[in-house]
Amino acid sequence: MEVVPIAFGKVLRRHRQAAGLSQEQLGFDAGVQRNFISLIELGQNQPTITTIVKFAKALKVPASQLVKETEIELENLK
Repeated sequence: MEVVPIAFGKVLRRHRQAAGLSQEQLGFDAGVQRNFISLIELGQNQPTITTIVKFAKALKVPASQLVKETEIELENLK
């Protein structure tokens, strides 16, 4: 199993929960399906850069922060 999707999923879940959003609300705000968010958070799917930008906007953080935190999470998974 590839670790990048797992790392990004952890970062996304952490930000979503910190924002107090359900998967459904994040999906609505970002214009994606709730089940797609679930698959991303479980590391079973990978978002496109466009989707990462949509998540960032909905979470009110820079997309670069999500990517940076994913890189840090990758180090923690080693």
